[in-house]
Amino acid sequence: MFKTIAVATDGTETADKAVDVALDIAERFDARLLIFSAYMPPSLKQVEKDRSGLPEEVQWTVHAAERVDTILGKALHRARQRGLDSDTVARKGEPAEVICALAAEHDVDLLVVGNKGMNRRVFGSVPRSVCQQAPCSVVVAKTT
Repeated sequence: MFKTIAVATDGTETADKAVDVALDIAERFDARLLIFSAYMPPSLKQVEKDRSGLPEEVQWTVHAAERVDTILGKALHRARQRGLDSDTVARKGEPAEVICALAAEHDVDLLVVGNKGMNRRVFGSVPRSVCQQAPCSVVVAKTT
């Protein structure tokens, strides 16, 4: 039924719960798992701050995408430990827009997101926006 499942994560504890749900579903359906993350690059000032105090020969390792690479790497490791065919994709931009665009580009059958922020009224929420805009079925995992 589901050939390609995707999950969105920002590396938080609640997002990790959504990853757990996606891992279980992908395992059950023997589906490919894509792990998505949206990010906004830190300012140059923040990157310079992160580099300060490090030995000069390793300062180059601190870059704008480092945090998202780490987040995706941890989730990918968890998926591969379970023997799942999996990959990661990150893109700069507003989370709900990025997640929905990536789901469309990768022909995702099922998208898993956490429910954190679902009840926001002023600015909206990523899970609510994803549910309204996703090009596929969405599972909202209870994470809070």
